[in-house]
Amino acid sequence: MQWRNYRKIKDELEWLESFRPQSDNVKHLRVLLCGPCGSGKSSFINSVDSICQKRITGPADANNAQEADPELAKTAGQSYTLKYKTHRIQKGTPGQYYPFVFNDVMGLESTNGILLEDIELTMKGHVKDNYKFDPKTPLDDSNDCYINNPTPDDKAHILVFVLAVDIIHVADPRMFMKMTEIRLAARDLDIPQIAILTKIDEKSCHLVKKDLKNVYSSTNIKNAMEKLSNTVGFPLNCIFPLKNYHGEIELKDEVDMLILTALRKILDLANDRVNATGVAAANQTANNVNRT
Repeated sequence: MQWRNYRKIKDELEWLESFRPQSDNVKHLRVLLCGPCGSGKSSFINSVDSICQKRITGPADANNAQEADPELAKTAGQSYTLKYKTHRIQKGTPGQYYPFVFNDVMGLESTNGILLEDIELTMKGHVKDNYKFDPKTPLDDSNDCYINNPTPDDKAHILVFVLAVDIIHVADPRMFMKMTEIRLAARDLDIPQIAILTKIDEKSCHLVKKDLKNVYSSTNIKNAMEKLSNTVGFPLNCIFPLKNYHGEIELKDEVDMLILTALRKILDLANDRVNATGVAAANQTANNVNRT
């Protein structure tokens, strides 16, 4: 039995092409990606870019080899994403971009990896591009990469956890404790969160390995989603199984559809966040005016 319905890819592409933030307070929506090393954060960015460009691309180095410091990567649990970087998605002609951006951070690890303090600072918009994360010491306001007065564009509008579909079976319990702490920090900042489950073609059941179109009929996938929901607290309608592009040389509709389904939820929730912030700011302004 199919437990989630597919959308029409044509409708999703048309929606994406016409997408705009509903608030004039921001130029773009900022999507912050977080997850363990090797879970597919950079590959997700590349996959979205590939769909938008209608060809396989690779703007975000999935290994980030040219930025890797071997000693620091070793200390940080083999994380190759060491610098904070904004990834924009080209729309049509050069110089034109979709009104959303992605940011990737150093990978989560049970005992090392990115610090909770640094994730909080990125969510609040205090971190400049090219800041090199230190798994031992968080960024502070004496650093040149610290933004003292972040604008609405600098802040994260949604937090996306990128997790391999088998994480429940292989991750240390301390990893889930870290994820819960990060979720609570995001909650306190009124930042929505979703999870995407990657590598369903590699680490899932035979049914999905045989044909990706079976993903919404897979009991194994549904069980993985339910276990993640029970362990970390994500609602089931905020968990999206998908496959990133990595070895393909051409786009495939069944891959695109899963990615676009997740992307739409990401942008809808980020838009809701921006709208709520704008309404709250307008109400505060009105209250201040009424007091004078």
